[in-house]
Amino acid sequence: MTLQAPLQSGRLPQLGALRFIGADSLSFLQGQISNDTRRLAQGQTLFAAHSSPQGRVLALLHLLPHSSGTIAVLPLELVAPTLEGLRKFVLRAKVKIEDAGANFEVAGQHGTEQLRSAGIGVPESSAGYLETDGLGVAAVNGDPTRYWVIGSAEQLAARALAGAISAADRIEQDWRLADIRAGLPQIYASTREAFVAQMLNLDLLDGISFSKGCYTGQEIIARTQHLGRIKRRLYRLQLPDGDWHIGQPLHLADGRTGRLVEAVRNGAGFDVLAVLSMQAGVGAAAGDSGPQEPGGGVTGVDAPVPAIELPLPYQL
Repeated sequence: MTLQAPLQSGRLPQLGALRFIGADSLSFLQGQISNDTRRLAQGQTLFAAHSSPQGRVLALLHLLPHSSGTIAVLPLELVAPTLEGLRKFVLRAKVKIEDAGANFEVAGQHGTEQLRSAGIGVPESSAGYLETDGLGVAAVNGDPTRYWVIGSAEQLAARALAGAISAADRIEQDWRLADIRAGLPQIYASTREAFVAQMLNLDLLDGISFSKGCYTGQEIIARTQHLGRIKRRLYRLQLPDGDWHIGQPLHLADGRTGRLVEAVRNGAGFDVLAVLSMQAGVGAAAGDSGPQEPGGGVTGVDAPVPAIELPLPYQL
């Protein structure tokens, strides 16, 4: 099933932002997230997991090197717990972490035509970042068909980038459907600490550096990778109509089990991302979980569900 057209662009109120300010911002983040913050210093964007010491993903962050400090885009519902959790590690580091919601809103833009017509520059590189009068623009995890736009409500409105209020639900749906088509996961409150990074395909999405050194959760993530014990992966599916919700256990008719990561209604059914066992009948109870690999249990799963597996834009 294809996405509706034309795709709607505009403000994404389901997303919020954190800002990291101070001389030690990048070195602090280097010890807390799964990717290499030296890329931010080179003017590139960064996709990374913030994980617990047990290697379980607490939040997925899209980091932008804004002129006022490093901006992290994440679901609004995770801004407060992520802020609280990261502040515990600051100690004597010269870094200030703040909820940037009062100064920045997040908009999503499909394509570049509207940006260019509004006089907004677009990065030459899909991994790059560009600012125009304080409005930050970056491709979504290297995808040159979609862009984050970060700025104040007034800036977005002045450039006609905020989108129509009447279309807010459609804008969110189109953006989340595009994430699903891209195989790009998201973590919400209901899936916090449910998965390790590789189960969300972060190693396939350039979301993990295996050469940067130590960070919180690194031991589990590295051991999972190097021992070849990745038994569950993120898949894209189409499910029939139903009461589907993020975090829900899932049992497919082909025998695979797992949990829903993202689910959006699309026509008569749902397009979803789900972390599933890679083989039928394999789950945490079967002893495949590797080093403390969570998220595979199927307690409370209903009857097997017929699902259509859809292609991802990358190889598992």
